[in-house]
Amino acid sequence: MTAGPSAALTRIDHAVLRSTRRTLGGTPAVPVAQGLSHFGEHALGWLALGAAGWAAGGRRREWAAGMAGVVAAHAAGVVVKRVVRRVRPALEDVPALVSTPSRLSFPSAHSCSTAAAAVGYGPMIGHPPMVAVTVTMLVSRVLLGVHYPSDVVSGAVLGAGVATVVRRRLTGPAGRKA
Repeated sequence: MTAGPSAALTRIDHAVLRSTRRTLGGTPAVPVAQGLSHFGEHALGWLALGAAGWAAGGRRREWAAGMAGVVAAHAAGVVVKRVVRRVRPALEDVPALVSTPSRLSFPSAHSCSTAAAAVGYGPMIGHPPMVAVTVTMLVSRVLLGVHYPSDVVSGAVLGAGVATVVRRRLTGPAGRKA
């Protein structure tokens, strides 16, 4: 019985992966996605943004909590990835458009850290731009052929959840309002 839902998810993952590549593959979305891939590698771009926010001097406690959330979410994603060990997509008609540090796919660490950045930095930068960047990152990972849609959605849920807990623990009651 468990093969049914798994097979259905695989069919959906493959269909969305192929559809995304057909729709966006020949557009300027590809170099944008490649740039986001480099920015998000090992969460370094998100940590640099947090460090810049912290260095600017305002709301330092919140920026520090945001960075801690990004680190924790990225680490959680890496741990889950090593436990689950799902291999990245390998569809002939959707070759990977960027290199990756490992063959493991679930969950997307880029999605974990980006959703964590949205939670952690949203109160300072604004929630709508951070949500837009998160959605763009998730689509980019599928467009580049390095993750299944279920990898990126799961990564975003994990990242946002971890970052929410970290933010609440580190910012106290004032951070809970945001």
